[in-house]
Amino acid sequence: MLPALWVSKTGLTAQDMNLTTISNNLANVSTTGFKRDRAEFEDLLYQIRRQPGGQNSQDSQLPSGLQLGTGVRVVGTQKVFTAGSLQTTDQPLDMAINGRGFFQVMMPDGTIGYTRDGTFHLNSDGQLVTANGFSLEPAITLPTEVKTFTVGEDGTVSVTTAGNPQPQVLGSIQTADFINPGGLEAIGNNLFMETAASGAPQVGTPGLTGLGTVQQNTLENSNVSVVEELVNMITTQRAYEMNSKVISTADQMLGFVTQNL
Repeated sequence: MLPALWVSKTGLTAQDMNLTTISNNLANVSTTGFKRDRAEFEDLLYQIRRQPGGQNSQDSQLPSGLQLGTGVRVVGTQKVFTAGSLQTTDQPLDMAINGRGFFQVMMPDGTIGYTRDGTFHLNSDGQLVTANGFSLEPAITLPTEVKTFTVGEDGTVSVTTAGNPQPQVLGSIQTADFINPGGLEAIGNNLFMETAASGAPQVGTPGLTGLGTVQQNTLENSNVSVVEELVNMITTQRAYEMNSKVISTADQMLGFVTQNL
């Protein structure tokens, strides 16, 4: 009975962490470029009372043995990098990547961050920056008196200015991809950082070598499915209730023993 209490306790803890993951997904259902998390479970250490395959006699073996599990835990949360739906906007600075890849952002400490959020703005110097003021890498700076701003599917940035109808190419947006995007470290602000698990970034021209194309006047919505998360929430709630029922049952059994022996 006492082991059952501790086993069910691990179940409650794991389901609580699972619910936290689900709630974070639902909280970010409207976050541009957000990628949902999925909790991954694993069983804990087993107590081997009788070894499977052990000799029961000289001519026979145990077919299964006796193995008692000690519970469950959440071993990790995996980012699911499926594409979100694309939403057309009327803002020329809005961009989305249709396919694999990340926009590169220069962080204040000089490192490179990566994001799927293409909601860009102009700072006081005419430079393309994120909502937090981090500049796009490679840097794109617009001249004064810009009339039109165009970004091609291959990332080529061109503008026209007052008095000059001929397009001027300002540069090219480069995107980066990783062999294991799930290994990226999420640091908030819609940003990811490179880790040893993600591998080195593979920077290239959008539309080439497997990288997705850049879509102007478009934003990528969150890939969170509200219906799926609500179903996961129901199953998590029922699993939590069943584990709490085990604790209640074990407590009643212990109460019976203490009262009758």
